[in-house]
Amino acid sequence: MNNSMIIYILGQVVRLEGILMIIPCITSLIYQEHEGFAFLVVILACVIVGTLMTIRKPSNQTIYLKEGCIATAFSWVLLSIFGCMPFVISGEIPSFTNALFETVSGLTTTGASILSDVEAMSHGMMFWRCFTHWIGGMGVLVFLLAIIPMNSASGSNMNLMKAESPGPSVGKLVPRLKHTARILYAIYFAMTLLEVVLLLFGRMGLFDAFCTAFGTAGTGGFGIKNDSFTSFSPYIQWVVTIFMMLFGVNFNFYYYILYRNVRKALSMEEVRTYFLIILGAIGIIFVNLMQTMSNAWDALRHASFQVASIITTTGYASADFDQWTQTCKTVLVILMFIGACAGSTGGGMKVSRLIIMFKTVVKELGSYFHPKNIKKIKMDGKPVEHEVVRAVNVYFITLMGIFTISVFLVSFEGRDLVTNFTAVAACLNNIGPGLSQVGPTQNFGMLTGFSKYVLMFDMLAGRLELFPLLLIFNPGVYRDMIMGAVRYVKRKIAARRVS
Repeated sequence: MNNSMIIYILGQVVRLEGILMIIPCITSLIYQEHEGFAFLVVILACVIVGTLMTIRKPSNQTIYLKEGCIATAFSWVLLSIFGCMPFVISGEIPSFTNALFETVSGLTTTGASILSDVEAMSHGMMFWRCFTHWIGGMGVLVFLLAIIPMNSASGSNMNLMKAESPGPSVGKLVPRLKHTARILYAIYFAMTLLEVVLLLFGRMGLFDAFCTAFGTAGTGGFGIKNDSFTSFSPYIQWVVTIFMMLFGVNFNFYYYILYRNVRKALSMEEVRTYFLIILGAIGIIFVNLMQTMSNAWDALRHASFQVASIITTTGYASADFDQWTQTCKTVLVILMFIGACAGSTGGGMKVSRLIIMFKTVVKELGSYFHPKNIKKIKMDGKPVEHEVVRAVNVYFITLMGIFTISVFLVSFEGRDLVTNFTAVAACLNNIGPGLSQVGPTQNFGMLTGFSKYVLMFDMLAGRLELFPLLLIFNPGVYRDMIMGAVRYVKRKIAARRVS
């Protein structure tokens, strides 16, 4: 186990978070808010801790997949702990558990909140709360790969990216992974700015436009109004609807478009299926809403907004969908589990996994009729390796296992099944609002501390695709760390004796 490299990466992450906090700190200064002092304290702590952890660059910079997963999981835990401190120090969320829940929800782009009056927050804290969505959307380690030089000869960068990036597989867009990370962030940044500009055309204020764009880009869902998006104009709702859908698309699609390979972009099976699911869900909900709404355009707008919000796991609400028909709510719950495309900022199981699982079932059914027929599962015209199919099946089994255990654990509070079921589904799939007592007009503040920590685990597990977070609960990891530290000390002692 390369302990020194794991510590070095964690130090870089902590220091980067401190640097990123400068932006909300400046926001507090602009609005002349005393909460900016809380950011200054945490910035100083992050820089000091991060510098101490990175003061010595390891000679061996090799990161295998195991180390990549461990570094990623601990990075997100540290990000959450340091990220919640401004809320605690400023007193805006005095409870550490509540502040941690809000920060984990923000960084994992879940959007489940414990706040009942978000409009009472200071501008600096509101900006940081929404900015965590943007930071966590593409991934902080992907950002590190784009700006920090690391040894890529052994595939270390790829192992870090695999550990953090969602989806069944991660590949390079260009030969050097550092350039891939830069391209991804350039697309991410450009699309965010474009949404800000379009929101400004809708007469939304600059501050609100940035906060909204951060939540949309990261598919997070922290609303800046107590009613989420109910009170915003139809124009703004349509802009956000379109961008939620766009940020749920595999970013490889935009890369192909950018480099004029339109044919390859349009041939992506996952993207086509993603939009077909969206159109089908909108059609079903639209027909049901027409039974209660007289205006067809309003029904179409609300149906499109909520389908886009749920399938991309953003979690914004243009209406109280908990009051919709059972059919509408059932469609939305199904969309919670499907999620967006792999390689997007969305959460959920991912459309690509759904396609592979469906094709696996079709293949197995076909084997009953033609036992000797050997048929390969294909996506985009290419065979899917057996290892990928196995990984998808294992992922689904693990997801269902965590989901079942989590629902059982939160049920001890005695709340109704719909609340427990959708609360876990919303957090594990990084969506935000659920139904019943955790619906779009409610919040998670009434839950006990125990349930909140269960759901925080679910949020982190969902964002990191389960296994990186589960790995840190394996005793073997710490045994390897201890043995690695012992070997390091022995080498140092031996070197001193020789000298």
